[in-house]
Amino acid sequence: MRADAKRNYDRIVEAARELFREQGYDASLDEVAKRAGVGPGTLYRHFPKRENLIDAILQSWMDKVTDAADKALAFEGDDRALLLNWFEEYVRLISQHKGGPAKITRAMGDPESPIMTKCQVLAGANARVIDRLREDGALRDDVETLQVCRLVGGIATVADQSDLDPTAVRPMLEVVVDGLLT
Repeated sequence: MRADAKRNYDRIVEAARELFREQGYDASLDEVAKRAGVGPGTLYRHFPKRENLIDAILQSWMDKVTDAADKALAFEGDDRALLLNWFEEYVRLISQHKGGPAKITRAMGDPESPIMTKCQVLAGANARVIDRLREDGALRDDVETLQVCRLVGGIATVADQSDLDPTAVRPMLEVVVDGLLT
């Protein structure tokens, strides 16, 4: 990529990150281009679909997901606290942008989604935590990783769309945790 094209790419991603944080993933792409100081044609050359732009934004997010799973697995409390802390972090990770929980949860099982690879990182991190609890004998036998991703993502989506704060989300996550553990 030429240096000027790379600069435009980076400015578009940063402008989109800021705008999506403010207005959600459905914010105007024309506004993204305007904030980045490029024309709409430049934006669409780099990102033919909205999902391609979201994918670029989520790239740095993947490192945060991996770090969060590592931290959850290093937790030294009981299994219930470990799972609850992980779920709270999971909700935080997918809720960084308005509309994020629904978009990420919807893409979780869609092989055609441009953000599927990012979702696989999240599902993989979740699987590491779930597998650890399964190995400890703390988890019901019928629990599937994708099922858990969708369940916690559903709670995050409700919280996002209802503007609930974390104190209102925690009791819902506690119900899920209690249902998953033996």
